[in-house]
Amino acid sequence: MNYRKLGKTNFKISEVSLGTWQLGGKWGSPFDEKTAEATLNKAIDLGINFFDTADAYNKGKSEIAIGKVLKKRSEKVYVATKLGRFLNPFNAEGFNEDNIRRFVDDSRKRMDVDKLDLVQLHNPPTEIYYDPEIFEILDKLKDEGKILNYGVSVFTVEEALKAIEYPDLATVQIIFNIFRQRPRDLFFPRAKEKNIGIIIRGPLASGLLTGKFNKDSTFDKGDHRAKVAGGDWKKSSESFSGVPYDKGLEAVEELKRVFPPDELPKYALKWILMNENVSCVIPGASRTEQLLSNISASDLKPLSEVVMEKVNSIYEKYIKEYIHQRW
Repeated sequence: MNYRKLGKTNFKISEVSLGTWQLGGKWGSPFDEKTAEATLNKAIDLGINFFDTADAYNKGKSEIAIGKVLKKRSEKVYVATKLGRFLNPFNAEGFNEDNIRRFVDDSRKRMDVDKLDLVQLHNPPTEIYYDPEIFEILDKLKDEGKILNYGVSVFTVEEALKAIEYPDLATVQIIFNIFRQRPRDLFFPRAKEKNIGIIIRGPLASGLLTGKFNKDSTFDKGDHRAKVAGGDWKKSSESFSGVPYDKGLEAVEELKRVFPPDELPKYALKWILMNENVSCVIPGASRTEQLLSNISASDLKPLSEVVMEKVNSIYEKYIKEYIHQRW
């Protein structure tokens, strides 16, 4: 496993880390504590020292599971959590000091820690990025010792660029993958100038870049990908990275001619890690085999310029017109 610095946090973290959206089960399935515990322990055994979670993941159960596991381990593991998705209604007014403080305290309690390593606003409404008072609240929580660092999880490049104007902001979590290339153009260089840690979520485009789906694949009713696979893609940022499902499938078939078809996931991760501005990728995993595949990306040889050009040409041909300017 290779390790990289997470921006101004100065945390040295595994370049392949663990996202815990589906911790303890697959999308749409019930949470399973034993599966979650086994997955977290195996991740640490394999050298992962950074977990990304959220208060709303499995209604707080992901945070609880992480806290329990880390109490039993001696290794230093950093945890980034997110707040805001418990708001109902989910609007800018809900991001006030009382609620932010309550969410931070609740996460501390669930993980049984005095202070949180990293707190991220969880894809808040766009107007939040234009409200300095929100970031002043986070500064106060940092001064009080309840959080060590804070960042944001964003939908768009424009939100990311606005967020990094705040001097104490440490990290940005954003989608970046073979099918979502726009962050590389302007945001990454600006983030580097400001020593911002970049956490990449959705690195496998909700599984589309595993190469295991086809036009006959089905998704459970509770699975967020079901609507997009059915053709409703224009409002989606997260599901399949916002790519039309049929176009994504066509592009994947082309990628299977560039990379070993059975090993596409780890090469898709390696493509991301080829960018030195990336601090880490946070693919999820619901079984040990997925963890092993994800981690193996760290040990792959660098991709050649020829391969990188082939990947970019596939993006240009199948994906760019649908996705590039939207997010």
